[in-house]
Amino acid sequence: MENKTFMTVQEVADELGVSKSYAYKVVKQLNTEMQKLGYLTVNGRVNTQYFQKKLCYSE
Repeated sequence: MENKTFMTVQEVADELGVSKSYAYKVVKQLNTEMQKLGYLTVNGRVNTQYFQKKLCYSE
């Protein structure tokens, strides 16, 4: 995975091996969690570090 700040829905789908429609749900859920923590989010993209943290790619 490249060192990018945000991942697109397609990148999430590819990384998880799921459909694009399911990846949209994952991105929306993660962005909702980030908004509750006070972060600004971008529709259709998710912060790469937060994605990796929530999916146990990093500590």
